[in-house]
Amino acid sequence: MQGVPAGFGLTAVVNYLIGRNLSPAVVASFAAAVGLPWAIQFVWGPLIDKYQYSIIGHRKQWVVLTQLIAALASLSLLLVHDPVAQLPLMTGAFVVHSIFASIQDASVDAIAIAVVPEAERGRVNAFMRGGMLIGGSAGAAGLTAVLHHYGFFWAALVQSGVLLALTVLTFSIRLDRTDTLLPVRGQRASAAALNAENPPVSWLFRELLRAITERHTLRLFLVVALAYMTLSVFGWAYSYHLIQELHWSDQAVSVMQGSWGSVATLALIVGGGIVADRVGAAYLQRWVLGTLAAFLLLFCSLSLFWHYTPVATLGLLFWNMADPSLSVAALPLLMALCRPQIEGSQFTTYMALVNLSGVSGSYLTGWALTWVRAPTLGLLCGLLLLVLFGVLQWLRRQPAAVATHT
Repeated sequence: MQGVPAGFGLTAVVNYLIGRNLSPAVVASFAAAVGLPWAIQFVWGPLIDKYQYSIIGHRKQWVVLTQLIAALASLSLLLVHDPVAQLPLMTGAFVVHSIFASIQDASVDAIAIAVVPEAERGRVNAFMRGGMLIGGSAGAAGLTAVLHHYGFFWAALVQSGVLLALTVLTFSIRLDRTDTLLPVRGQRASAAALNAENPPVSWLFRELLRAITERHTLRLFLVVALAYMTLSVFGWAYSYHLIQELHWSDQAVSVMQGSWGSVATLALIVGGGIVADRVGAAYLQRWVLGTLAAFLLLFCSLSLFWHYTPVATLGLLFWNMADPSLSVAALPLLMALCRPQIEGSQFTTYMALVNLSGVSGSYLTGWALTWVRAPTLGLLCGLLLLVLFGVLQWLRRQPAAVATHT
C-alpha cells in the first residue's frame, strides 16, 4: 500500500523528470515536497494513541480510513496530463496522498509494536519492509513501463486501482478473533475501558518527551537518522549522474531500481530480520554501517569505471539494498526503545525524524550537485558512515548502554 506510490512518485516520476532535463534543484524540491508529510508524522502519533480503542481492532479504524482517503487522493492524479507542464498540480496531488499515507503508516507501526513480542520484531519488521520493497518495485518498474508506453493518466489509474483493492483487503483483516468487521448494534465500550485504552493527551506528551530525550537513546537515534540522510544523498546523486552524465534513460534507471536485485534484496531483508532477532539489532546495526561505509568508499573511488554498464549496475544494486539493510537493523532497535501506551507516538516521532533526514538528503543533493559531482558526494557519504560506525562502537562501551543496545 505504501510501496507502490513511493516507487511511482519517488522513483519512476523523479527519474522521468530528470530525463526531461529539469534542474536538480527542481526535481529535489518535488521529491522533498512529496516526502515532507512523512517528516511530520509526529503530529499524528498522539492522536492515534489517544483514540486507539476500536471494536474493529485497536487503531485499525485509523488504518482503514486513511488508506481509503489516500486511495481517493491518488485519483486526483488523473487530472495530470503532462507532468512537466503541470508540475505544481502533480506535486499537490502527491502531497495530499502522502499526508494520509503517513497517518496510515504510523497506525500500522503502532499496531505492530503493540501486538508483536520483542523477540520477534526483527523478522516482523523484515516482512513489513519486504512488503514495502515489493510494492516499491511494482511502482518503480511496473508503473514506469505504463508511464512510458501509455502515458501518465494510465499509470495513475493503475496505481489508484491497486490502492483501492488493497484497502478492501485491509478492511477484511481481523487483528484479533474477537474483533468485528463492522460495529454491532448495542456493542459499546464502557467508560472505564475507554479511559484505560485512550490515555490523556497531556500524559502522552509528557511521557513522549521523557522517552525521546533520554541521553543514550537520543544519541543512538541521531546515528540512525544521519545514516538515513547519508544514504539518501548518495542515492539521489547517483541517479542524477546516471541519467544526466552517463546518459542512461530514465526508464532504464527506474526498471533497474525496481526490478534488478529485488529478489536478492527481499531475501536479504527476511534473512536480516531473523539475524536481528538472534544476534541483536544493535550488533547487526554496527555491522551494516561498517559494510555500507566500506562499499561506498571503494565504489566511489573507482568512479572512472562507472561508464561500464556492469559497474554502474552494481551501484544501483547497492542503492537498492542499502536502505532495506539499514532498516532491518535500525527499526527493531527503535521499536525496542518505545514505551507501552505511547508506542505509536514514540515510534512515529522516530520515523518522522528519519523521514525528515531522507527528505533533507534529497534536498541537499539538489543543492550540492551544483557544486560537486556525484563521486565526490559519494566519498563524503562513505566517510560519514565510517564516522557513524565509530560512534556506535563508542556508544556500546558507555555505562548507559542497556542490554537491548548491545
